[in-house]
This record gives sequence, structure tokens and C-alpha cells, in this order.
Amino acid sequence: MQATEIQAVKQRFGIIGISAALNHAIDIAVQVAPTDLSVLITGESGVGKEKFPQIIHQYSPRKHNAYIAVNCGAIPEGTIDSELFGHEKGAFTSATSDRKGYFEVADGGTIFLDEVGELPLSTQVRLLRVLEAGEFMRVGSSKVQKTNVRVVAATNLNMQEAIREGRFREDLFYRLNAVPIHIPPLRERKEDIPLLFRKFAADFAEKYNMPVVKLTDEAQNMLKNYYWKGNIRQLKNITEQISVIEQERTIAPEAMRRYLPANEQTALPTLFGHSNEHESKSFNNEREILYQVLFDMKKDMNDLKKLVNDIMAGDTHTHDYPTHFAPAPMPTPTYSDTAEEPQPDVINIVPATGKQKLMHNRQVEDTEEYVEESLSLIDAEKDMIIKALERHKGKRKYAAQDLHISERTLYRKIKEYGIE
Repeated sequence: MQATEIQAVKQRFGIIGISAALNHAIDIAVQVAPTDLSVLITGESGVGKEKFPQIIHQYSPRKHNAYIAVNCGAIPEGTIDSELFGHEKGAFTSATSDRKGYFEVADGGTIFLDEVGELPLSTQVRLLRVLEAGEFMRVGSSKVQKTNVRVVAATNLNMQEAIREGRFREDLFYRLNAVPIHIPPLRERKEDIPLLFRKFAADFAEKYNMPVVKLTDEAQNMLKNYYWKGNIRQLKNITEQISVIEQERTIAPEAMRRYLPANEQTALPTLFGHSNEHESKSFNNEREILYQVLFDMKKDMNDLKKLVNDIMAGDTHTHDYPTHFAPAPMPTPTYSDTAEEPQPDVINIVPATGKQKLMHNRQVEDTEEYVEESLSLIDAEKDMIIKALERHKGKRKYAAQDLHISERTLYRKIKEYGIE
């Protein structure tokens, strides 16, 4: 799609943002709309997933027929089948008359199943039959009925994890996921945050009949670097609070901090710093261990550099060195028969192993290349990830929250380190 076409879609459906990931998601939605393929929209809670089924419906041949949005997580398990597929009179105690379900009412149109991952397994079987054969039966009936409905689903769950845990059928997932659309979290759309704030601030100024609040550059940067666990919904809520409460209409960082929870001040994972009451005790312990490892490594490097400098100066007997940095005896210099002028050799000591490397012209390479570190940063990071996954029984979402990193970063690290 052209940029002007994407902009027209945004204006029509009230979507704010200029990020490439958002534009890509809109492009896919418009392209798939004329087909009857099922679409699965994924993304965290509060990213605006509900806009995309509307785009798909309005740009499809079904736009003049019914569009029904169903929040699967808000309907009790005992009544979800009746809501979706209808029931016959007398099917259960409160069934005093026949009732059409959403799939019968929306025949020829589109159904949006929000939070589809919350469906009970028994309902998933019924939904799979609709997607495969276009057939369903009302609760309490043995009569098979036909329906022609386009299904668009959305979830904020990790569906692969739900499948592994037996909470979601794999065959149903592949039926729903014919075309996947991922909506990025707000922290990955930093360029959109000031635009959204200005839009919300203008809306609330009009709603409450007051001047529009504005941000200083520092406060704007603070918003852009905030983690935004609640995404657009959280940003809108905070903008409303600021619009109503603050007397000063230009918001500085000092005022902004009052509205941003302290444990989510940054969008980046923090390994060192002051802990707060929301951090787990185990995470603090691991952080302290890693800090000590780095401190010891730095001390060893300083000792090693001092040792090499003393060797170069010919002063190897006037200092007490740590036992693992004790210098080896200086060898007798040897000279080449073909050299016009002999040059002294310099010994580069490798700690702990006793390995030596002769270097000419008294040029000492970076000693860090020869330091055999007992524990690297990568090893420490990998160990922390493994422990976090063990604590949460392999649930990556909660492990990522424990480590204060995004799920996407955790997945990348798991793949990078080959963690099973």
C-alpha cells in the first residue's frame, strides 16, 4: 500500500502512529480483507488490537453484513457455547426459549473473537468444526446448521506456550493463524508516544473544558523511555490524570515522575542500581553476585596491567604479586643470525595458566586477549535467564517480567544461547 492509503486508513479508524511496524500491520490487514482467510491478531493487552478486525471487515465484501465482537474472556464457561452457537428451549434450566447464537446471527458477516485463548477446550472443538466445515449445532440440539462467517481472533497470550500446556488445541491454532498480524507494544513504537500523548491531551482538554497540557523536551523523553506495561491504555489513563490534576499546563520531568510507577521508569533492563520493594529477592541476590564477579574481574585486570608494566620496566622483584599473577623467570634473550640489530623480547604473562607469549620491540598487546576469565558476562546472563525460567516453570512471560526485559528480548536470548 502507498503511504497515503495507509494514512487514510488511520484517519478512518482513529489510529495514531507513524512507526514502520504499525504501518506494516495495517498493510497486512487491508491486503487480507478481501479474502475469507481467518486472521489471528497477537499483541500485549492495551495495544489496540480491536481496531484491526474492524479494518478487515470494512475492507471486505462482507462490510454490509453483521460485524459482532465477542470477548471470550468475559463470558462464563458454562454459557459460552450458548452465546456462540445458540441453544434450544429446555437445553438447560434457564433456557425458556430458543436462542440464536452469534455464529447464526452473523451469517454472511464477520465475528471478532477477542481473547480467544481463554476459550474452554470443549468450545474450541465446536469452533474448529465451524472453521473447517462451516457447521455448528445449538446447545441441546442434534440438528446441524450451516453458517458462512469470517473469523478474526485476537489474543495477548503466548499461544505456543498454551499449546504445550494443553490449554489450547494446536489444530485450532493453525486454523485461526492462517494470516498472523502482530501489533507491537508501545515501548517498541517510541516515535508514536508523543503523538498519542498530544491526541489524548487535546481530547481531554475539550472534554473537561481546560487548556491543553504540553510536555517539555525532558518530560517527553521520559515518556518515550518508559516501559509502558499497559501500552496505549496506560498512556491514555496517565494523560487524563495529568490533564485533570496538574495546575501548571507545561509538564516538567518532576511533575511527570509523580504519574509513572517507580518500578517501570525505564524501558531497558537494569542489572545494577537501587532495588525496590517490587523486585524479587532472588533477582536481587543474582544481581549482587554478578556485580561482585565484575568487580573481581576488574581488580584482576588492574593487577595484571601493573604486573606487565613492572616487567617492562625490569622491576620484577620489588613487589609482592598475587600468587595467580606471579611472573615467570625471564628467559635469556635470543637473537636471529639475519637480524642487523638484536631486539630484546618481552614476556606477556598469562594469569593462572603460566602460558607465555614472546613479543618483539617491547610492544605489549592488549592483555585482555590472554585473560582466561572464570566467568564472563555472557555466562552470567545465561545463568540468570535459566534460573528465571526454572523459577517460573518455563513460563517465558513471567520470566521476562522477573528479569525486567521484554518477551521478545528473552526469546532472542534463549535462541542465542541455545537454552532448552
